[in-house]
Amino acid sequence: MSVDGSRSLKSQLSANPQRPNHLVLSELDDGQTAMQLLMDSRKLLYLATVVEQGSLNKAAKRLEVSQPALSKAMDRLEDGLGVKLLERGPNGITATAYGELLCSHARLIKEELEFAQTRIQNAGKRRGRILSVGTLPSLAASVVPLAVSRWRDRHPRVLLRVAEKVQVELLFGLLRGDFDFVIAQTQFYNLLDGLKQRVIFRDRLQVFARPQHRLFQLAEPTWTDLTQFPWVLPMVGGRQRTVLEKLLASERIALPQQMIECGSIDFTKALVAASDHLAMLPEHAAMSDLGESTLKPLPITVPALSRDIAVIFREGSALDTSSRELVRQIETVGANLSRERSQSDIRRAASAS
Repeated sequence: MSVDGSRSLKSQLSANPQRPNHLVLSELDDGQTAMQLLMDSRKLLYLATVVEQGSLNKAAKRLEVSQPALSKAMDRLEDGLGVKLLERGPNGITATAYGELLCSHARLIKEELEFAQTRIQNAGKRRGRILSVGTLPSLAASVVPLAVSRWRDRHPRVLLRVAEKVQVELLFGLLRGDFDFVIAQTQFYNLLDGLKQRVIFRDRLQVFARPQHRLFQLAEPTWTDLTQFPWVLPMVGGRQRTVLEKLLASERIALPQQMIECGSIDFTKALVAASDHLAMLPEHAAMSDLGESTLKPLPITVPALSRDIAVIFREGSALDTSSRELVRQIETVGANLSRERSQSDIRRAASAS
């Protein structure tokens, strides 16, 4: 693969042609020039535009090329791959299964080029530093905003961009260059090469329910008891398992019959407060709800509910001063909130005994 993410279109098809899971795109052949690679990349962008417009004529106008030239480029692309990418019918042009597969890669290239263009334009306007940070939804609910509020006064000219994503998407986005660094769990870190991490604090997950939940009538609820109710689970991305799935598997307990996967902390808390759903959250993400008595932690805990939170960055990409200071604030806020929550747990336990 080249540095801009494009690949040779001399392909090897999946071993099973009836199930086009993926195309294995090989490295450049000997003698293939950078100009040929550029033209191949351009054909991918042409393909994405043709599928989006559903017409060669409309796509040609959008791309500012002639229709015969665009049609010829698509024919050559199909010939080079050895598969049919487009279906031409009375209602326009649609992508085949192979075409849609290749189109998904083409769209990524298109988005990256547009993103690069935006960054170049912004750099030319002599704007201040742009800092892009990715974080988990559970940390964006309290830790990161509090840290940013303390960091902002010292860096008024830095344009800060914060995005919430699930763990795996954060890591892939970091490798793509979408973020300068991410604040996430150490989980799945070793699945990808080219990243480094440093643990900055440790927090603990708790199982939350509404205060009127029937489980509070039990003196010592078990995990089997908890699986009798519906759950809201975080989206972790791909086929990675959630903390709950791993924990129940270790206890040899079946998963709840009703589960919802959600990437929004606000949605999760609202659903739990309004129904018998249960959710696993760090307590600092539910501080306001605890104060308003809309959520309440169940008296159940195991070591597996602790998690390490780390700053993760690309190998070879040193963090600048503004980045390091933001990480330092996140580390301080996260550690303080987790410590305060632990002390409040001790006080609750003492008052209950």
